[in-house]
Amino acid sequence: MPMSRAEVVTESGARLMNRLCKHWAHKLEVEQGEEESRVVFDEGSCVMRVEPGKLVVAVEALEEESLDRLEGVIDSHLQRMAGDEELAIVWEN
Repeated sequence: MPMSRAEVVTESGARLMNRLCKHWAHKLEVEQGEEESRVVFDEGSCVMRVEPGKLVVAVEALEEESLDRLEGVIDSHLQRMAGDEELAIVWEN
């Protein structure tokens, strides 16, 4: 399974993770914790972990095309949830 990972530098990691989980919980399976959460999509999953000064995001998908799509979905939602905070999200496979 293709995998990708990004370390997003932010002091708002817990807030971003919680907002994303609440947003997606309406239509997806979400396991939300204090420091780590998991979201299950049709074609893969995303694990977010809060660490000091950053949010670590790991994505796993069934195929490469799905991985690219999930990266885009997660990237755009993180940017939207961040509001005025500028996030630099670089995916590494």
